[in-house]
Amino acid sequence: MPTADNPYSFGLEKNVANFAALSPLGFIERAASVFPDYPAVVHQQTRRSWSDTYRRCRRLAGALQGRGIGQGDTVAVMSPNIPEMFEVHFGVPMAGAVLNALNIRLDAEALAFILQHAEAKVVIVDREFSDVIARALNMLETRPLVIDIDDPYFEGGRLIGECDYEALLAEGSEDFVWQLPADEWDAISLNYTSGTTGNPKGVVYHHRGAYLNAMSNIVSWNMGSHPVYLWTLPMFHCNGWCFPWSVAAAAGVNVCLRHVRDDAIYSAIRDEKVSHFCGAPIVLNMLNNAPDEMKAGIEHAVSVMTAGAAPPAAVIRNMEAMGFTVTHVYGLTETYGPSVVCEWHQAWNALGQDEIARLKARQGVRAPMLDGLMVANPDTLEPVPQDGKTMGEIFMRGNLVMKGYLKNPSTTSASFAGGWFHSGDLAVWHPDGYIEIKDRSKDIIISGGENISSIEVEDVLYRHPQVMEAAVVAKADEKWGEVPCAFITLKGDADVTEADIVSFCRDNMAHFKVPKCVIFGPLPKTSTGKIQKFVLREKVSL
Repeated sequence: MPTADNPYSFGLEKNVANFAALSPLGFIERAASVFPDYPAVVHQQTRRSWSDTYRRCRRLAGALQGRGIGQGDTVAVMSPNIPEMFEVHFGVPMAGAVLNALNIRLDAEALAFILQHAEAKVVIVDREFSDVIARALNMLETRPLVIDIDDPYFEGGRLIGECDYEALLAEGSEDFVWQLPADEWDAISLNYTSGTTGNPKGVVYHHRGAYLNAMSNIVSWNMGSHPVYLWTLPMFHCNGWCFPWSVAAAAGVNVCLRHVRDDAIYSAIRDEKVSHFCGAPIVLNMLNNAPDEMKAGIEHAVSVMTAGAAPPAAVIRNMEAMGFTVTHVYGLTETYGPSVVCEWHQAWNALGQDEIARLKARQGVRAPMLDGLMVANPDTLEPVPQDGKTMGEIFMRGNLVMKGYLKNPSTTSASFAGGWFHSGDLAVWHPDGYIEIKDRSKDIIISGGENISSIEVEDVLYRHPQVMEAAVVAKADEKWGEVPCAFITLKGDADVTEADIVSFCRDNMAHFKVPKCVIFGPLPKTSTGKIQKFVLREKVSL
């Protein structure tokens, strides 16, 4: 507020000439006006410029508004990394609505919960996922408007909607006039994370955070102008770590990829001259182990960003041996994806390859737009010594932290206790200020970059008629980073095999959550009957 003793506060108020809410929506307007004919999207034979893509986004926004969708309404999308998935990151919020990108690996029950909890007014679904969405819709009390994505390059699935995506766009105008949000604190997207319970939590992003993390990506990764970005990272995951907005800000090229396969990735890198792509350690490991002939012909520089379960140093070393430059980042759904980056010092280049890989395997320091990062005692919030040995919890604060959990004020309040976001991840703090994760204080299993709730898996196991007790912990896996390992005590003289348990789980949950290892026997417990999971973790680490 203006005060008499501050001359800089009088006559210098905010107005439309000197202030605009921060929103990533402006990035695409600039790309289209400055580089109208520059390629924006590549999807097999489809090539669209930035002006073409911007027109389609405005048509989508206008069509949604014409259908009565506006401020605070949720539009859910179930799609792989194809142009339509990129367009909804602009068209949906241009209409004033909130984008809910659905995890394509979830089962119908989980999807139904999300659609109900988010009160989705529209569901846009690619034909590849029409069956699971149809089952989810049958569980809802009120059916939302369903729009099909009828990708001409995909065979299979079926159309279940009122109309297809192209017909919806035809309802809108390419001259649709959209507005920046009145308040940059307004929600732009909603992402669900499994957290520590079976029911996922809805993480709300605001325009300000999406804008700043999109710019943080560009700065921390030295993306420069016109990067050629390959979509190996799912756009449903933290809105693709905000890279749809980053690529628009840099007027780059979005190279789409429906399925993440080693041959498709290497072909795209070679043919489209891809300069940047992101992937979990499992993707990097897949590329490392691909046949040599598949890797041939790539002679340009390629930058790789990785996060998820901490990547083994050997994976990083092998990627860089092929000529790829790896940047390791860390974050959570609650922090817009990557908010911590293992910043590289040129002096480290003189070190041996093993030492370079070891340093790059650390999570790092705060990203350019993250305001605060510390490793501290979770009870007192006192920072731990930077000795590389003392463990504490990772805490973040600032603009790259979510708005909160949808319809969950108690959990939101607890996660922000003490003025910091509580990550739930345990780490050490090195003398140079870099953090390194050592364990997880919660029982979340990160497999192939996806969160799996141990409680959710245990709940399914307990449904088996011959299971008396069950506990699930993370087991290290060379391919997936971590996989669920189930410890089970059977009832009486039950004759159940590992294959029986795995088959039962596959029938009752998303396949990526199914335990990859089942061990039978009595479970260790405390005097009060609580299962000692740390003992089980020690067993699988031997």
